[in-house]
Formats: sequence, C-alpha cells, structure tokens
Amino acid sequence: QVQLVESGGGLVEAGGSLRLSCAASGRRENFNTMGWYRQAPGNQRDQRELVATITRGGITNYGDSMKGRFTISRGTMDTVFLQMNSLKPEDTAVYYCSAWRGFYTKGYVPEFWGQGTQVTVSS
Repeated sequence: QVQLVESGGGLVEAGGSLRLSCAASGRRENFNTMGWYRQAPGNQRDQRELVATITRGGITNYGDSMKGRFTISRGTMDTVFLQMNSLKPEDTAVYYCSAWRGFYTKGYVPEFWGQGTQVTVSS
C-alpha cells in the first residue's frame, strides 16, 4: 500500500510564497512521474486542474497559469516539492500530490493521490 502525504499549505497574502512537500510512504514504487493538481473552491473532483508534473529524470510540465511562478522539484525516495511564488487569490485551492507509475501524458489519471493540503491566498 502506498500513501502520499502532503505538507506546507496555509494562509498567505497575495504576492507571498509557500512551499509544498509530498512524501510517499509504504511500498516503494519509484514513480516515473509525480506532480500536483489543485481543486478550487466550488469545483468538483473531475474539475481538478493540473499544476505541474516532474519525471524521475527531471522533465517538468506546468499548467499555463503557473508558468514562471511555480517550480516543481523532486527529492529522493519518491518525494516531490512545489515552490509557489507571487501567489494570487485565484491560486486558492486544495492542492493534491499525485503519482503515476508511468510517464504522464494528457488524460493519464494518477494511480495515487494524497489527501490534499489547503492553500489560501488573501487579497
């Protein structure tokens, strides 16, 4: 059994920064891709927005509204981080860590999800 555990969410003023972390526990998978999605207030699960992905080799992919502000990175042992700078109120959402056994392509739903961490950006 694999669990993804997020940390680092919270309340920040517009223009501020936050760093999210996620670590996998349980069975070691060595995921080919890890990443983050977010679900804005009022949206349903199937409306989650891709934030960013990163492969084991370090190839990254970002959602359009995050480019230039967010940076995804990977550590060892199936850990992934999301540095979020220049935060805006519209970045307010629950952020979910996600993991794929394969390499991410559009439409490939993650096999594993974290429980989510709340990020709130005040104006």
